[in-house]
Amino acid sequence: MKVLLISSLAPSLLTFRLDMIRALQRNGHEVIAIAPEHGQKWESEFKALGIAYYAVPIARTGMNPLQDIRTFLRLIKYIHKIKPDLVFAYQAKSIVYGCVAAKLTGVNRIYALVAGLGSILHSNRKSSIKAVIVKLILKLQYKLALACCKRVFFQNPDDRKAMRSMNLIRADQPALINGSGVNLSVFTEQPLPDQDVFLFVGRLLKDKGIREYMEAARLVRQQYPQARCLVLGPFDTNPTAIQQQELQCFVEDGSIEYMGATDDVRPYLKQCSVLVLPSYHEGTPRCVLEAMATGRPIITTDAPGCRETVVDQINGFLVPPKDTAAIAEKMIWMIENREQLRWMSQQSLRMVRDKYDVNKVNQVIMETMQIQPMEAVKYVGGDQRL
Repeated sequence: MKVLLISSLAPSLLTFRLDMIRALQRNGHEVIAIAPEHGQKWESEFKALGIAYYAVPIARTGMNPLQDIRTFLRLIKYIHKIKPDLVFAYQAKSIVYGCVAAKLTGVNRIYALVAGLGSILHSNRKSSIKAVIVKLILKLQYKLALACCKRVFFQNPDDRKAMRSMNLIRADQPALINGSGVNLSVFTEQPLPDQDVFLFVGRLLKDKGIREYMEAARLVRQQYPQARCLVLGPFDTNPTAIQQQELQCFVEDGSIEYMGATDDVRPYLKQCSVLVLPSYHEGTPRCVLEAMATGRPIITTDAPGCRETVVDQINGFLVPPKDTAAIAEKMIWMIENREQLRWMSQQSLRMVRDKYDVNKVNQVIMETMQIQPMEAVKYVGGDQRL
């Protein structure tokens, strides 16, 4: 069977979906991928994994109708050419255009993964006229696209409830999974460091809580100057991204250490004693699962997607969103209660092994999509662009 994955970011296919791809291949299915990145680098990486890869421009952000129409038409052309038996789309524009394109080309087995609703759909604040119009358009696009799907996967119950309340999905469509899962052979238990080291991992967006983390770090280091507060992640083109100058102010006064961006978070997880993610909303934060698998307590927010990963006072703490003082208070608690921190680290390990093992998550996905093992198939493909 041909399984087509559509994403608006090729690197996410090789990180968040790689274990799922391998599970499909082990069951004898041919995997094809569509993402916007093109060139020899991506052709080589996907080919080495036995994945046929097609590059189609899919903008992650922005509302350029001409660009989106071109994307939609190219997706129709590619899907017609590939003739997949099943389409699995995730990320907003991949879902919006990929699912409709698949339906128009005659694909019957279409599935979407809503890994977080994003800042536009989550916002209940008083907004500008432009923001209101964008939200209405996005809701209409989601309703049309998700109507094409047999099932829609959600990574937390809050997002599932929100989509139902907005009447964007049918009652028989939602399927709840425990995030993307984490590979427990890749992310393994590591000894806690002797030093107090806090780590933020993520794109440097306002909605990830980076500002609150940096401000909390400043408060913590005023009281415990020996503590280190690391920031790991890329700057972004998202409208809510912070600017480099803002982060640099906290670097210069010694509040944080900026570690840049990386393709491998494991060395940084090994360095830290606690992971801090004060995000306003998530699907299920992958960095939290990876930190838990390394044996790290978590400080995160009592917000959609985040609250599922922490049992408060067991494997970490839940704090209110946008509450710098609460974040700093729990970071200081971790410094002052080293033995309890060690106990919490073991609870993170227990929870991640029980709930977030990627093999268990992928098994639920495969069963929901009614994917059965087949005789092994050979890879044919490459970076093919029209």
